[in-house]
Amino acid sequence: MGACLALCSLASCASCLCGSAPCLLCGCCPSSNNSTVTRLVFSFFLLLGTLVSVIMILPGMETELRKIPGFCHGGTAIPGVENVANCDVLVGYKSVYRMCFAMTCFFFLFSAIMIGVRSSKDPRAAIQNGFWFFKFLILVGITVGAFFIPDGTFHTVWFYFGVVGSFIFILIQLILLIDFAHSWNKVWVENAENSDNKCWFAGLLTFTFLHYALAITAVVLFYIYYTQSDDCTEHKVFISLNLIFCVIISIVSILPKIQEAQPHSGLLQASLISLYTMYVTWSAMTNNPNRKCNPSLLGLVSNVSTTEPSGDSTPGQVQWWDAQGIVGLVIFLFCTLYASIRSSSNTQVNKLMQTEEGGGSGGEAVVGEDGIRRAVDNEEEGVTYSYSFFHFHLCLASLYIMMTLTNWYKPDTTTQAMQSSMPAVWVKMSSSWLGLGLYLWTLIAPLIFPDRDFS
Repeated sequence: MGACLALCSLASCASCLCGSAPCLLCGCCPSSNNSTVTRLVFSFFLLLGTLVSVIMILPGMETELRKIPGFCHGGTAIPGVENVANCDVLVGYKSVYRMCFAMTCFFFLFSAIMIGVRSSKDPRAAIQNGFWFFKFLILVGITVGAFFIPDGTFHTVWFYFGVVGSFIFILIQLILLIDFAHSWNKVWVENAENSDNKCWFAGLLTFTFLHYALAITAVVLFYIYYTQSDDCTEHKVFISLNLIFCVIISIVSILPKIQEAQPHSGLLQASLISLYTMYVTWSAMTNNPNRKCNPSLLGLVSNVSTTEPSGDSTPGQVQWWDAQGIVGLVIFLFCTLYASIRSSSNTQVNKLMQTEEGGGSGGEAVVGEDGIRRAVDNEEEGVTYSYSFFHFHLCLASLYIMMTLTNWYKPDTTTQAMQSSMPAVWVKMSSSWLGLGLYLWTLIAPLIFPDRDFS
């Protein structure tokens, strides 16, 4: 009897894995929309690949793998059995590059397949919202194949792909943060006005003050630790310029004309963007190869000494994990999950992110003939987000994860070392300036084009 029940349960799970997305998660969120659940599952694939990459880059992984008999070249051997794996490839930056290469190819493939899907009636929508077991097999297959790519110039070439992709993804992160702050401010202001409860305004004021306090503190620390009186001119310029730009967007956001055109714009959004800009500035300065201008921070995962750089340190010795990398992962996780569940009313952001206003209406879960509860198909009349752009966003996120986990170090194929590089610094700073420009544009666009709808 128990075996029969187990077989029935297994058959039910198999139908979910080969069927649509909602039956995977409807037990936890039975009133969710088909579009939301699908995005969450794809985001889970990305987070799973990120977790594998994190495990492969943890200190000591190579040593542990070498203890497995017959596994690594140069490791413990079994008499008569040849070691079959190169642990230098399975761990460290090489494994991260290959894992993220596989995820990038996977999401790019689906981005190309889903171009032009307009509703769930399109046959390709069934591929988007179902067949999860086969999708997982495809991802695993690409990953396995990626580890057989010869070294050669692969890592150097893929580094530049990562730089370009990460540049675009940082801008997308900024757009998502702008949208989040806009929605946050709008909801809390409406709650305060409808309930006549001043606690909502107090909360907005508190978070605005907190964001600005953290940003100002960061600027002070940057001047103290990342500049020298006779050196680090680039850092002085970076910090000063971004400080001036943050002051400008803060002032512009509360100008009477801006408030009249956009009643929900304010200092909360400007403060959050300012804080994020300071993070990007910090992240850029930590990639400066000049150690006088880039003091190492205490590694939160590794045990590398970070007090003073020693003059006789080997060029191949790098610190994989540092504070800015971990902060970057936290922001990445937030933006990825927010992109999966967001339902924005901001017209400008919806146009940039290729989504529809409101994200579709919710409803009660539907119970199928097989007894499985499925979420609502809210895309029969039209998709609530661009399938192709969503996968392209995850494709860029894979490249960003690759660069973040490897600290944006550039692989040197001649010395087999990982080195900081100035291109990474300029890419991050350029993305921060372009991001500030985008936010400024969202503020002044309604004044320049009064006949267009920017609500």
